[in-house]
Amino acid sequence: MVILNLSRNMNARLVGSGKETIILAHGYGGDQSVWDKILPKLCESYQIVLFDWSFSGAVKDHQSVFDADKYSSYEAFADDLIALTDEMKLDSSIFVGHSMSGIIGAIASIKRPHLFTRLILVASSPRFINLVDYEGGFEIPEMEEMFKNIEENYEVWSSSFARIAVDPSDPPSVEKFEKSLKRMGVEVGLPLAKNVFLSDYRGILDKVITPCTIIQCKTDFAVPNSVATFMHNTIKGESTVEIINTRGHFPQLTAHEEFLNVIHRVLTS
Repeated sequence: MVILNLSRNMNARLVGSGKETIILAHGYGGDQSVWDKILPKLCESYQIVLFDWSFSGAVKDHQSVFDADKYSSYEAFADDLIALTDEMKLDSSIFVGHSMSGIIGAIASIKRPHLFTRLILVASSPRFINLVDYEGGFEIPEMEEMFKNIEENYEVWSSSFARIAVDPSDPPSVEKFEKSLKRMGVEVGLPLAKNVFLSDYRGILDKVITPCTIIQCKTDFAVPNSVATFMHNTIKGESTVEIINTRGHFPQLTAHEEFLNVIHRVLTS
């Protein structure tokens, strides 16, 4: 395990064995435990880096560590990611980013073109709000209602959001994400939600030259299939789309074997 300043603050750890390194980055409301189901198998062939973003409830004193002004865009997260790889002396790694982390990884790849050999973007979206010529999945009034619910009763909202975000046919995974969301807390959860759901990073995609695999759930309340198609058509570098037969936003939890099969096929082809 690597223990340095930034990596300690982000609970970074290095596990597994292999010549290639995979970095696993969780999304909104999560922590590194979201990868627990796929970790044992990946560790057999790869060196794995796990960490928690500053907003995660798994980070010590995260409500003090997370600065809403600093992290009002994905740029600051991308800078943290680059700094973490520098500190851990990692280069030419495979980056697997879930949800918001997929776009953060894409931004980091633009800033540092040789940082990653491949981006695997899991249930990621550059924009969640619909436009006349773009289907992001949500209208602005829906977002405003969600922010209101987060602010007025975060505990209740966390429970209901977890049941939508994770396939309800997998109650243990729903409970896992719900607990993680509640640990994050409203003080972090509200400004971060506004950052995530009101952002627009479509303009960066044609600057991404790192080969990409876009993993899309068959039915995802947050990311319609049209988003994966848009990303595939807009990313400058080589890209492919893989559809996983599961509901919700967390294929690594609710369809982990199929998810692992996709990862294995992509990395060995």
